[in-house]
Amino acid sequence: MTMADAPAGGLRAVVIGASAGGIQALSHILPLLPEGYPMPVLVVIHMPADGGNVLAPLFQKKCRLSVREAEDKEPATPGTIFFAPPGYHMLVEAEGTLALSSDEPVLHSRPSIDVLLESAADAFDEQVIGVILTGASPDGARGLRAIADAGGIAIVEDPSAAYASAMPLAALDLCPTAMVLSLDAIGAFLRDIGGE
Repeated sequence: MTMADAPAGGLRAVVIGASAGGIQALSHILPLLPEGYPMPVLVVIHMPADGGNVLAPLFQKKCRLSVREAEDKEPATPGTIFFAPPGYHMLVEAEGTLALSSDEPVLHSRPSIDVLLESAADAFDEQVIGVILTGASPDGARGLRAIADAGGIAIVEDPSAAYASAMPLAALDLCPTAMVLSLDAIGAFLRDIGGE
């Protein structure tokens, strides 16, 4: 099954953005996703460009899904969590492949959450779930708005409980129709919508 094959319910991907406190937040969510999850999960977390490939090995120990650092032009396969490599933007192309870019940083960040979410909105219209977690920058707000405008599902971590509230608050400012959920509720929502 490829990313272009929509699972039951018509959803084709989950895209998640996080910054400060993001590793802890993702540790609440990603381990809840079951084996055989019918969508790829694409994640941008702000990391130093020289940070190395630390996220995939860290989360592979915690998760039931396969976890990897994205490579340019590879298909985003269901049941896999893909992390953007440090120093590269990660985009989704219309045919369901991932692209990496060393274009200029967006809001001082590369990888940029906005770049991932906006490309996912373009590629999948209403068939994508966008999630904004804790962070201290407004990155991701425009991208989540693009997903909502395309008819997709927009979710924001409850700012009152987030490690850093700036990113969720910025996302809600631009996307006030987004669902506001706790980390545990986000994890349960993503698990359940995947058919578990």
